[in-house]
Amino acid sequence: MDTQTMVGRLDAPAAGGVRLLHPLRLQEGPTGEGSGRGPYVGVAVDCETTGLDWSTGRIIELALRRVRYDRDGTITDIDRAYEWREDPGEPLTEEVSRLTGLTDQDLVGEEIDTDAAVRLLRSASFVVAHNSAFDRRWIEARLPDAAGLRWCCSMAQVDWRGRGFDGKALGYLLVQNGFYFCGHRAANDVDAMIEMLRHRDGGGRTALAEMIERGSASSWVVRASGAHFDLKDALRARGYRWSADLKVWAKEVADDDLVPEQLWLAANVYSADAKAKALCPELVRVTPRTRFL
Repeated sequence: MDTQTMVGRLDAPAAGGVRLLHPLRLQEGPTGEGSGRGPYVGVAVDCETTGLDWSTGRIIELALRRVRYDRDGTITDIDRAYEWREDPGEPLTEEVSRLTGLTDQDLVGEEIDTDAAVRLLRSASFVVAHNSAFDRRWIEARLPDAAGLRWCCSMAQVDWRGRGFDGKALGYLLVQNGFYFCGHRAANDVDAMIEMLRHRDGGGRTALAEMIERGSASSWVVRASGAHFDLKDALRARGYRWSADLKVWAKEVADDDLVPEQLWLAANVYSADAKAKALCPELVRVTPRTRFL
C-alpha cells in the first residue's frame, strides 16, 4: 500500500477521525502514475536568502529537482535532488539562522555550482517555485545565464481553496494533504512543492495540469498609477498588491478580464472626483517568460 492510500484510509471514519501525518520522503525514479515515461520536463526550485531584497542580499541555499510529466499533467518520474549552499561573505542575522537552521559555519567556503544549476534550469520546459514573485528575481540575479525562462508558480496559479485547502502556505497545504516536513530549507520546500503538484481534485485533474494551463497563457499587469492614497483599501479589496519597487498598486488579469478591470478603474480610481495623479492605468503585457518580474 502506498503512503497516500494509507493516509486516505486513516482519515476515514473507521479510523475514528484520527489523521496520521507521515514525513514527506519523495522517491527518486518512476512514480507509478501516468502511462510510461512522460515526455515533458519541469524543474522545481527554491532558495533561502540573507533577506528580502534581491538587489542587496545573497542566496545562501539553492535547491532544485526535475520531474517528467505527461500530456495530462501527471508526474511520471522524479529526478535526483540537487542542493548547494553559498557563503554570502557576511554573517547571517539571528533571524535568518533561526528561520533556516543554517549557521555561518555551515556556509564557510561553500559555493553554488553555477554551470550545473544553469544547465539543469535550462533543460526544462518551465521553472516553478512556490512564490515565483520572490524566487525568480533572486535566481536570475545570481544565475544571469538562466534568465528569460518560462516560469510558473504553484502558489499563485493553482486554486488551492477550490481544491478544498484552507490556504496557500506550502507547509499548511502539505499537512492538509497528510504529510509534514521541515520547512524553510530549500530541498524540503522543493519536495513539498512536487508532492502538492501531484494532488488531484475531485475530477482527477492534477494541480500541475491546472498550473500549466494558467501559466502558459499571456495576461496583463494593470498598474493603478497615480491612484490616491485614500483608495488603498478599495484597491486591496479588488485584489491589487502594493509593489514596493515600483511604488504602485498592481494586479495581474487575464485577457477576458482586462476591459472590466479598466471600467472599474475608470469609475473608482480615475473618475473626476477620485483625485488621481494620472489619467489612466499602465498596462504591461505579460508572458510566461516575463511573469513574476
